[in-house]
Amino acid sequence: MKIALIIENSQAAKSSLVHESLTAVAQPLGHEVFHYGMYTPEDKASLTYVMNGLLTGILLNSGAADFVVTGCGTGMGSMLAANAMPGVFCGLVIDPTDAFLFGQINDGNAISMPYSKGFGWAAELNLQDVYAKLFDGERGLGYPRERAAIMKTNRGILKDLKAASCRDMLTVLKTVDQDLLKATVAGEKFAEYFYANCKDEAIAAYLREVTA
Repeated sequence: MKIALIIENSQAAKSSLVHESLTAVAQPLGHEVFHYGMYTPEDKASLTYVMNGLLTGILLNSGAADFVVTGCGTGMGSMLAANAMPGVFCGLVIDPTDAFLFGQINDGNAISMPYSKGFGWAAELNLQDVYAKLFDGERGLGYPRERAAIMKTNRGILKDLKAASCRDMLTVLKTVDQDLLKATVAGEKFAEYFYANCKDEAIAAYLREVTA
């Protein structure tokens, strides 16, 4: 699985800690991690929590990533922005229990975490435990297990509801503020990671046109 990490500007100083915690868990499980920034508070390309959401939509809808790990100070803003995108089902995850239940019940494709609120001593241990609960083993099995079938049915209903209420991603890209879009994909490694992994030629072509 291709996992994308997105860090916004207020939490950029913690970027290395989050990235190291994620890779320490995900890579031994056979997953690939792509860090789309921010990398430091001094990065030329700055991401807000709104941009986190837009970038999450781009990566998931294009197939460049299978799962997105993002967040902000409380995790709320990035979660709301991500869930505004078509095809994105982002959960607010604070601890390993949240991660386990989100993976088993909701089986979404993105999480948003708080990297300021409650982020203190041994925070990296909580991060690693969260990622272990999320990425080790099969997701979507249900909890409790006897409710697995109804949970799967409800996920399908939610997916259909999302499709009915959202525009497709290419339309979003063409109608969103173009300066916001350009800033969102201006990260140092965006082009390197995205175009090598993107599976949607129409999205790739439009982003190349916008950033030309």
